[in-house]
This record gives sequence, structure tokens and C-alpha cells, in this order.
Amino acid sequence: MIRHETILNILAKEKHIEVLDICEELSVSAVTIRKDLKFLEEKGLLFRTHGGASLENPYINEKAVLEKEKIYVEEKNGIAKLAATRIVENDSIMIASGTTVQALSKCIKPKNKLTVITSSLYVVLHLIHDKNIEILQLGGYVRHSSASVIGAYAAQILDSVSCSKLFLGVDGIDLDYGLSTTNLEEAQLNQKMLASAQKIIVLADSSKFGKKSFAKICDLNAINEIITDKEISPIIKKRLEEKGVVVTIV
Repeated sequence: MIRHETILNILAKEKHIEVLDICEELSVSAVTIRKDLKFLEEKGLLFRTHGGASLENPYINEKAVLEKEKIYVEEKNGIAKLAATRIVENDSIMIASGTTVQALSKCIKPKNKLTVITSSLYVVLHLIHDKNIEILQLGGYVRHSSASVIGAYAAQILDSVSCSKLFLGVDGIDLDYGLSTTNLEEAQLNQKMLASAQKIIVLADSSKFGKKSFAKICDLNAINEIITDKEISPIIKKRLEEKGVVVTIV
């Protein structure tokens, strides 16, 4: 069917499509498009999401940090370099866990004092030799897969601190579900980090969009900016900006 071919061609280009956009494009009803998406999903050609469809499975399985750091390397490094420009002199920042924020830690070269609060062991290892950086390493149970700490001890420390910015890595960004990660305790710690920061900057390569994972971190209206790469779908970028999120593309 020509309509099915058109849907797949648009999806191949955009990576994610919304039912309402396809309705407008093809001048058919939402009921018809949903039936088309169901048929194409049954054929294994796409994955349906809330309000649309994606080429990739929107549900994420946990991967070890050593595995994740080998994929989208160029994109993550570009995002990290741009994110580092958001840090100002004598700043106080928080860095969560994840391979993209780890890449950020390699780009931080402060000329004056910088305070960094982090749950990531790798971030500490990258920053430890710079005498201009004062590090507050959160304590608690260590997740082997992410080389970061989780739990009540880490959360308790955050009750006593405040910072200008949180640089947050996530496993999934869904227009309706929000930000998510594969581990519930990590999501809960991320929520405490959100409450301790004045500005929330999410570092995410374009593969994270249109995906969701087990543990929700927050809604999209809780964040200020997403820094990503040029492969982000224009449709998703537009939807994010409509929600008040600044989308910065490397």
C-alpha cells in the first residue's frame, strides 16, 4: 500500500513520527493511521509509541558503562565540549552518572576554583588531578554497571547542598513520559539532584529520543536545556521547544 510506504519513508528520515503529523501529511484520520501503524508493527517494520511510532524499540535494557561508552563516541564528545562552555568561573556544579557526562568531565579545565558534586566514580577519576577543582563525591552503594553511587546516603548529602547547574545523563527521552533511566534508585537520586540545582542541563545523543525506560526521573517541564547532536528528529526538536525546553544542537 502506498500509504504504508509513505509512512515508512517518513519514519526512515525522521526516526520518530507523530500520528497527528502523519494525519496532516496524508489527509487521513487518526483512526486510519493508528491501524496502519499497528499493521506495520505486526510486520516488524516499526515500534508503536504513545501518539506515534519509532524505528527503534522505545523500551531500553540496561547496559554496562564500559559497553555504552563505545557507542556514539563522536557525538558524545561533541556534546561534552559544548556543555563545558556552560561552566563559568568559580562555579558550583553537579554531574550525574552516564557516559556523556563522563565525557564532559574530560573537557573541564577551570582557570579558577570550581566545585563539583558527583555520583560518578569515573568523573572523580577524571577531575582528581586538577587542584582548581574541589570535589564532593557522593557516598553510598556502588552500581557496578554505571560505576556510580545510589541510595539514601547519597540522597541525604544532597539535602545540605545547592549548585548552579546539574549536568544530567539519561537513558531515554520521551515526549510524554519524560526522562528515564534503567534503575529506580538512580532515578530517585537524580530527582534529589534536580531539587538541588538551579538549572538542569541534559546531555543526550540523538539515539535517546523516543525511548523510555523502567524508572522515570522527571517530566520535560522540569528541565531547562538539552544538548544533543544534529541527528535529532526535527519533529521531536519542535515538540520539545513547544514544551519550553531549549534544544542546543552540536
